[in-house]
Amino acid sequence: MIFPNHQRAQGNKLYYQEELKKSPAKEDETLVNNVPTSLEPNEREKYEMLCRGDLSIPPAVQAQLKCRYVHRNVPYLRLMPLKEEEAYLQPRILLYRDVMYDSEIDLIKKMAQPRLRRATVQNYKTGELEIAHYRISKSAWLREPEHPVVERISKRVEYMTGLTTSTAEELQVVNYGIGGHYEPHYDFARPGEANAFKSLGTGNRVATVLFYMSDVAQGGATVFTSLNLSLWPEKGTAAFWHNLHTTSDGDYYTRHAACPVLTGSKWVSNKWLHEAGQEFLRPCDPNEVISKQELS
Repeated sequence: MIFPNHQRAQGNKLYYQEELKKSPAKEDETLVNNVPTSLEPNEREKYEMLCRGDLSIPPAVQAQLKCRYVHRNVPYLRLMPLKEEEAYLQPRILLYRDVMYDSEIDLIKKMAQPRLRRATVQNYKTGELEIAHYRISKSAWLREPEHPVVERISKRVEYMTGLTTSTAEELQVVNYGIGGHYEPHYDFARPGEANAFKSLGTGNRVATVLFYMSDVAQGGATVFTSLNLSLWPEKGTAAFWHNLHTTSDGDYYTRHAACPVLTGSKWVSNKWLHEAGQEFLRPCDPNEVISKQELS
């Protein structure tokens, strides 16, 4: 709390104390890719420390990270190369700077605002969407045919990832207000969760692109609890990672969370790419080595 002695803060404190007395204590729960399970104390502690900025990746790992301009032999990118920054190597998590412009952000927010509704999660058993206490935000979905800017962003995702967006989900726009968060989860469906994306018919989520559409004064980081990695929102920057190995097995090191917003408002948009259509763009490699820790 920024001003703990503020008159309104003191009044709110009494209200919350009364509410806590009324509510029975519950064990912390989170979403493990659509499955409500107990969040282990160790992960809870790491999650909170990462959100506070008390943990970071080791200097030896940081020293290996590089920045570069990339064009991938795309004519458009030869004129305007991507600014690529490595945030982590294994798994490979990349940041792309200045890939969404202020005019585009303003338009996307304007389109999304009338449609914003409480964000939902998919029930792993039924595939139905439902509200969950471990995801506090509002979201809306935008389709490419609605506006050239939405279509242009999908094309930019293809440039960044080298994958097709023809089978991707619509652009999800998300707003986190004060206290808005999403506890540790996976973006991909795990074995036994056959109904997670069944209605889409495009396979599992192979990759995630997360656009930051605002700066956040305090809080709001994207944290990877297995990696001690925190990505702090910077307007116009996008984060990208693969959720699946080239064997189509899930990469369990991509478990991540959205930290609570403490001051201000956080705007992001997601593009989730699916397996269908990527067969020749990211071929299966049955010989890829996956760590024993992930398989256990």
